[in-house]
Amino acid sequence: MNDCFNASGLLSVELALENILSTLKPVKQNEQIEFYDSVDRILSKALISNINVPIHDNSAMDGYAICYKQSCDTYQQIGTVLAGEYFEPQLNPGECVRIMTGAPIPKGCDVVIMQENTTKMDDKVTINQTIQVGDNIRCAGEDIAKGDTVLTAGHKLTPVDLGLLASLGINEVCVYKRLKVAVFSTGDELTLPGEPLKTGAIYESNRPVLISLLQKCAFEVIDLGIINDTPAAIKDAFLTADAKADVVISSGGVSVGDADYTKDVLSEIGDIGFWKIAMKPGKPFAFGKLANSYFFGLPGNPVSAIVTFMKLVSPALESLSGKSSLGELNSEKANKLTAVTTTAIKKRPGRTDFQRAIASINSEGHYTVSALPYQGSGILTSMSKANCFIVLSADSGPVPEGSQVEIEMF
Repeated sequence: MNDCFNASGLLSVELALENILSTLKPVKQNEQIEFYDSVDRILSKALISNINVPIHDNSAMDGYAICYKQSCDTYQQIGTVLAGEYFEPQLNPGECVRIMTGAPIPKGCDVVIMQENTTKMDDKVTINQTIQVGDNIRCAGEDIAKGDTVLTAGHKLTPVDLGLLASLGINEVCVYKRLKVAVFSTGDELTLPGEPLKTGAIYESNRPVLISLLQKCAFEVIDLGIINDTPAAIKDAFLTADAKADVVISSGGVSVGDADYTKDVLSEIGDIGFWKIAMKPGKPFAFGKLANSYFFGLPGNPVSAIVTFMKLVSPALESLSGKSSLGELNSEKANKLTAVTTTAIKKRPGRTDFQRAIASINSEGHYTVSALPYQGSGILTSMSKANCFIVLSADSGPVPEGSQVEIEMF
């Protein structure tokens, strides 16, 4: 475990994530699955095309495929070719065939003329445009050539990728095994939705959010429910989770309160490096290693739990699943934009601040952003109403209205 996990000061968000990722050992086990079930799964080996796409030269539109003849405007139609058919005879100069979009180009044809630019009388087709050889022909392999690497190992499959696989005739893919993630919350005050609420108790909201986020990313979730705030119950929960899962995520119990037993339990049964992170919301956060799994301890406040999951846990799970770091980097860059603030923002130097905000595009086509008025770590509506974070660096202070800031779209 890296020494800076035990640093007494606050770790920057960047250093915290760097240390997490440097500690993880991605999964090696893989499995062959049907491509219909592969969305959000990570490829364990590269996909190489064994065919050309398109597989043959074909027409980009409905019209006439002609065998070009210099100084010839009228061509003799000798047949018709539909998509899925093949016209066997070779055309001679001055001949043409009626052709449909996607149909293979017959031998001898070197241009397709759009039907709107022709006049037909019996079997004579007059071309009403300047002929440019090669127009409207999609060449074999212009999308993918046989032998091309189509998708690399570590690529996270998207719905569009399924169409790509189908176009290559691939019906099975080799992917890394799905991570098993155990989730539980700690706190005697927590009550399940639908149950009577005792005086002083609150309804537990962290697990539903975390479980939904995990399921959306195709992880196998093990829900261990709400755990009582006793050392014995917490220890039993961690041991049970460690025996069943690759990753254990808890919320609550990682602060410094009298009933926050998580640290003591983990010090007994695992190799845990605790830190306080220089981020807001989400300063109390824990990471470590149990006998069989990795552990992430999220704060109990709902916004803090979600933000630390998004910024620290989610990229760690992607890396642990075998996703390439290049993909993560490109994804991060794609979500970052510059916007102008429409209101002043309160900020103290010391921690990176992820302010919940609403971004929009003004009449001039520029991004503007408004921080939501309530930014407390218990204000869950700030995450529900927002569509982005305003990211304010640790050393920045108050931000005047009209300032340029970095935003990250959800």
